Formats: sequence, C-alpha cells, structure tokens
Amino acid sequence: MERIERMYIDGQWVLSRAGETRNVINPADGSVIATVAEGTAEDVQLAVAAAKRAFYEDGWMVAPPVERARLMFALADALEQQTDEFAKLETLNNGKALREAQFDVSDAVACFRYYAGLATKPHGQTYDVADPMQTLVVREPIGVCGQIIPWNYPLLMAAWKLGPALAAGNTVIFKSSELTPLTAIKLFQLIEGVGYPKGVVNLVLGAGNTVGQEIAENYDIDKVAFTGGTNTGRSIMKAATGNIKNISLELGGKSPNIIFADADLEAAVDWTLFAIFINQGEVCSAGSRLLLEESIHDQFLERLVERTKKIKIGPGLEEGVEMGPLISETHMNRVLEYIELGKREGAKLLCGGHRILEGNLEKGYFVEPTIFANTSPDMRIVQEEIFGPVLVVQKFKDEKEAIALANNTIYGLAAGVFTQDGAKGLRVIKKLRAGITWINAYNPTYNEAPWGGYKQSGIGRELGTFGFEEYTEVKQININLEPGPISWFENR
Repeated sequence: MERIERMYIDGQWVLSRAGETRNVINPADGSVIATVAEGTAEDVQLAVAAAKRAFYEDGWMVAPPVERARLMFALADALEQQTDEFAKLETLNNGKALREAQFDVSDAVACFRYYAGLATKPHGQTYDVADPMQTLVVREPIGVCGQIIPWNYPLLMAAWKLGPALAAGNTVIFKSSELTPLTAIKLFQLIEGVGYPKGVVNLVLGAGNTVGQEIAENYDIDKVAFTGGTNTGRSIMKAATGNIKNISLELGGKSPNIIFADADLEAAVDWTLFAIFINQGEVCSAGSRLLLEESIHDQFLERLVERTKKIKIGPGLEEGVEMGPLISETHMNRVLEYIELGKREGAKLLCGGHRILEGNLEKGYFVEPTIFANTSPDMRIVQEEIFGPVLVVQKFKDEKEAIALANNTIYGLAAGVFTQDGAKGLRVIKKLRAGITWINAYNPTYNEAPWGGYKQSGIGRELGTFGFEEYTEVKQININLEPGPISWFENR
C-alpha cells in the first residue's frame, strides 16, 4: 500500500474526508516523489472549527506572550537542527538549486526567531484625555487566520506567514501550494513535536479553487493572508467580502532594475543576473525589466549575455548547479509561450529562448535563461508578469525617462537603481512607485523590514513589526477615574 502524506487538523494527522489524493512531482525529471492527501472544503471547515475552539475556549487568545515565544524559539531550533534534510526536500519538490534551498532554511529559522522575540514586545499607548478618564490602546490577536502560500518559496513563505500570526496569538489554517506541500508537512511535524496545543495550527492540503476558496469565504475565518498572482488576489478579495475579513495580499510584480552610466558596471551586471535568474526567475520581486542608459546599453548587454550563457543549469541536487527547472510542465509551457510572444512582438532575442532537452534534462522542466532587447513599453512581455527566467531590456536617455518607464506598470512591488551618485540614487528611488527598493543591490530582504507593494502588487505588509501588526486588532479601553452617575438625563 502506498504511503499517503497526511494533513494536520486539530492535533491529528488525517486523510482527506473525501479520500482524495494527489501525486507530487519532481520538476527536475517529472517523476512522482510523494502522494499526499487532497483536502476539500469540508476539511477546511473541520480545521476552522478546531482553530476557533483553540482560540476562544482553550485560551490561546490569552496565552502568555512568553509561552508563545518559547514555542517558536523551540520550533526555530528544531528546524535549524534539520537544515540539510529540509533543504534537500525543498530542492527535490521545488527544483531550486540546493544552495538556494539552504539559504531559505536559514532565513526561515531567522524569521521564526525574530517573531519569537517580538512576541513579548508589543506595546500600547496611554492618553490623558479631557474627561476624568484614562484611555489605553492595546493590540490583540485577530482570531482565526487563513494563510495561503505559493510554490516558489514553500518553506520560507510558511515562516513569513506562521511567524507573525502565532507570535501575535492567533490560530491558523495553513494551505501550502498543492505543487509543493512536502516541506510544509515536515514543518508541521516539528510544530507538533515542540508542543503547540491542539487546534492552534492546522495544515490543509489541496487546490486553490477548493481549499483556498473555502478559506477565503469561510465566515469563521477572521483574516486571510495570501501570496501569489494578482488575478487570484482579486478573487480572494471578492470572496473575503462576505464577512468583511481582514486581508493582506502579496501579489505580482514586473519590477524595474535601472542601470545608470555612472554605475559600477561589472557589479551591476552581477546583481542583474541575481535579480532575474535567482530561483529560475520564479520570484515576485524579480528584476524582470532591465532599464539601461543609452550610452552603456550595448556594452552592458554584451557582458550580461556573456555571463548569462555561463549559468550552470541542471537538477538542483547536483553539485555546482546554479539554476534548476521551473516548477511544472504547465508553468514551463506558459513561460515558453511568453518567449514565443516576445518574438512575434518584434523583440530581439539575445540569448536563451528554448526548453533544454539535452542529456539528463529532457524529462525535466528546464528553460534557458532568456534576454530580450529592442522592446517597447506596449509589448506584453514588458507589461505582464512571466514568472520565469526571462529578462526584457529597455533603453532610456535620462533620469526623467528612466522614472517614467519604471513606473509604467500596473505593479509596484520592487525596484532597483545602480549609480555611484548617491544623491541621484536616492532621488530616483523616492520617485519610484514600489514598496521594496535597493540602491546598488537587488533582492536581499530582511526580517526586520516590511515586505509588500504598491498598486496591484498587493495590500498590507509582511515581515518586521509591520507584519506583526497585520495580525492584530487595535482596541481602545477607557477607564473612568471618577466612577458615578453621569447625570445626563436629570429626571430620575
């Protein structure tokens, strides 16, 4: 009998109530690596009931912050002790290079530790108001939270979601991507092992149009947090209106990376590669639009193409691999369709542009790192998120045009500027409509700082104290210092 990896609901490892399962695929060779339970709306409802009971009846809502911190520190320690196992499993399921997966595990550990420390730090305010009152403002947990994450950073996104929610005192129904559930399952084994109470944290596996839809619609869920595509984010917003849920959405991007002629060009080339080809380009904040000042355009692209062709591509578990396969055959075909679209639109293909079928890669979902030049702002490959190793290049004459091109998008997640003129760098960054920005760097992020975007790149912020506050409600408390009748109505 085949082993079926189970969901975690109300402190128990359970199969789907409908008895359904799903095969999990290794994107490096198309093989089945696991079979997991496939949840339904009924499984979400059971998890919600457990989370609601744990929050209200079992007292998680008033659990001492020091206890919440203790559990999360223990979880971080347990995860750190299994870094190698988690990294290999992440690579096997997601496809990313092993060294990237190892960084992801380390970042997840750091994220849990950050929020474990923050659990005991929330502060309120007091006001001396006009009446004989003392007014207090405190932060309290929202309640039952639904969390939905994508497949590109399965473990790290789990930490970004679970860390602040649990530190703030909420209970959780967590949904991993149906494509990459394996590190979430392993993480929940650690969650069980460190002693989180029954019902506080629940894992429901399954598809977005069933499990995700129920999380968004369920009237007993008080907040939904989602990371993924903008179109799906719109659907979640609509579904959440039923009970006016709190929502936070981290959505798509088509982010500009601006290189001025006075930049350190070799460093800028190196960061440009990191901006677009890290994690196979499957990154919401990827620097997928490269904006080059005219005078360095040809020189820069010559060096960039040269470096791009040297990227070592292969199964993520192989030694020295720098870029792995895309997540699925469906997604690979979508990326290839965009590449063909770019050719039809008249963009110039400088390198890449094909699926890799040589040697042991023929069964995997590998796409060459691809660069298009001679693009125009109206091209779909310039405006739409491709979410793969595809870079589009635009040319600008001056600072004003660079800013206009950079902001010419429905998205506003990230942006980078490369220049050795510090004043210019800051001046440009301040005019870019994006939530996460860099000067002379691209992509590094930190648990201490907020993550999120402008425009159609989302609502709310993750990470830092901002991410913690997204999982709290603000309550006003007024204490009458002179108790007695108010005597507003005199006739007694």
